[in-house]
Amino acid sequence: MEKASSRRNFVKGVAATATAFQFQVVPSRVFGANDRITLAGIGTSGKGASDISGSAGAGFQITHLCDVVDVEKYPNLGGGWVKTRANYPDAKFFDDWREMLESEGDKIDAVTVSTPDHVHAHASSAAMKKNCAVYCQKPLTHGIWEARMLAELAAKTGVVTQMGNQAHANDHMRRVVELVRAGLIGDIVEVHAWTNRPIWPQGIPAWPEKEAVPSHVNWDLWIGPAPFHDYSPKIAPFKWRGYWDFGTGALGDMACHIMDMSFWSMDLGAPVSVSAVSADGRGAQSDISPPTWATIEYQFVAKNGKPIKYMWYDGYKDAVFNPEKWALESKIDGGKIREPNTPPDDILEGMNSTESKGYDSLIVGSSGKIWFNRSKNTWFVKPGTLMDGFDYPAPTIPRARGENPHNEFYDAIKAGDPTLPQSKFAQSGPFTEMVLLGNLAVRLNKKVEWDSKTLSSPNCPEAAPLIKRDYREGWALES
Repeated sequence: MEKASSRRNFVKGVAATATAFQFQVVPSRVFGANDRITLAGIGTSGKGASDISGSAGAGFQITHLCDVVDVEKYPNLGGGWVKTRANYPDAKFFDDWREMLESEGDKIDAVTVSTPDHVHAHASSAAMKKNCAVYCQKPLTHGIWEARMLAELAAKTGVVTQMGNQAHANDHMRRVVELVRAGLIGDIVEVHAWTNRPIWPQGIPAWPEKEAVPSHVNWDLWIGPAPFHDYSPKIAPFKWRGYWDFGTGALGDMACHIMDMSFWSMDLGAPVSVSAVSADGRGAQSDISPPTWATIEYQFVAKNGKPIKYMWYDGYKDAVFNPEKWALESKIDGGKIREPNTPPDDILEGMNSTESKGYDSLIVGSSGKIWFNRSKNTWFVKPGTLMDGFDYPAPTIPRARGENPHNEFYDAIKAGDPTLPQSKFAQSGPFTEMVLLGNLAVRLNKKVEWDSKTLSSPNCPEAAPLIKRDYREGWALES
């Protein structure tokens, strides 16, 4: 698939040189001063606004914007929608990314996909088929099959790709990955990761009542490939994460951040089984919404043949859904929820699990433990003597310019090298598959044995429609 624009015909290949912590990329083609890399932002508020802004700061020329919310129909709306349109007044605006890619795809070098989860795979695959580089927000996809499909399509098209788990670009994460791989804490035995999410309603037993669709919102396009449901402000623009049809719950929202370092450092591949306990042991509280809390256990087999247990914790044990407030509150007194679901005290060894914004991770090795938070460079190990005489490895992972994921994406496109982004779909696709398997165990409320080669569960044939779901008429998705 070639474009008419000659500037898109990059020569593949890159030369890189490394110093202690900084890698310099020598592009295979040097762009002229007026030869800008063009970018279209799909989703322009919230994370979309910051992705577009970050892309502009990296060097992209923002030439196209796309959103189901059209501020020209409601100029007093406010928020990121208005600010983004004002910041890039010369960008062509579309409400349908399909129309934008079909009519303008040959003018677009790259896209950011910053939509609700259920649109990620559709928009990303359409862009790749137009030979556009793709920066897609986490989780990479809504479904497991979609993650596999995007990784395969990225390999087939050869375009530059990257998932938006921003801390993946941080120097301190990349350094800790190198240290774990070098054996700082010995062979990995187990991992614990946790979050303070959800901060939106979950455990919702019934769909909200229908309300009039605002004139500035194209609701049919917002629904896109998902099953149709009537508009409600209790769904969009923010609370969609608490519905299985659109979001992936607390796990999908945060695990691609919090699990990132440990998954990357151990190169585990797919788990052999996943099980979950959630919402007082009843599984998901409804077929509509993820539960108010979940503890998920992934079982892996390491390359040395030894088992590795990986534990995930989210939500609040005292949380219940209040339909009158359409919010989570404490079942104890109706007040603020305050009993976070976190690892046992004997695992934490006195560490305050809520200190680092309520999320963190801990890797247990045969020689000791390492505590890591993606937002801080203050990681530490126990016992401290592990650092004495340790043979520190030389850096092996390229560092992102300015520790910035948008810079890394831009530099890879400029170099014409799809292998440069460290969160490329070849890495983030399998990672997303692993993450979303946890939701499969939650929804089925049973242990799920997993065959990664066939994307199926030998003991749970009922998992098939959750692994690859049917799409709304007119929204078929093909690899």
